[in-house]
Amino acid sequence: MEKLKQELKNYQLNTGKTHIQYEQDSYSNYQNYLYKRALYGLSSINQEELDSMCGKKKQRIINVYKRAQVVLNKLKQQATINYSNFIFKTLFPNSPITQFLLAETETDTTFKNTLNFKDLGIDKQQIITIFIAEGVLPKNFLSLEAPQNQLPRLKNANKIERV
Repeated sequence: MEKLKQELKNYQLNTGKTHIQYEQDSYSNYQNYLYKRALYGLSSINQEELDSMCGKKKQRIINVYKRAQVVLNKLKQQATINYSNFIFKTLFPNSPITQFLLAETETDTTFKNTLNFKDLGIDKQQIITIFIAEGVLPKNFLSLEAPQNQLPRLKNANKIERV
């Protein structure tokens, strides 16, 4: 009983363990920046940086974002098809509709899959692998540590418009 009172007292006074260990990924800040920029587009960039960014760079980010959304939609549809095929195969193995559904494995580009990654069992590593394979992220993404200055620069990118 005395031990319980001491634990209660420690809990109330916060003298015990007071920090939480969060899961951390192995990617650098720049890699996470590129990943979020591809995944969320312009909404991943703060307003100050967005105001100082030229229009052509914004358009490039939008184009990468759109391409990433097409790739993600295809990935989500493929995961949904795999899950539904598994369910039909296990519950109705001899049904003719099961054979029909198993034969259809094409994805529909006009359909937008709104399921989230957690429900589909898709993690960050899988998304990065698909992005690299589809060209959304650079081929050397896993070895990047800091921003590369080798990228082609746009002319007039930093000029201020004069009235």
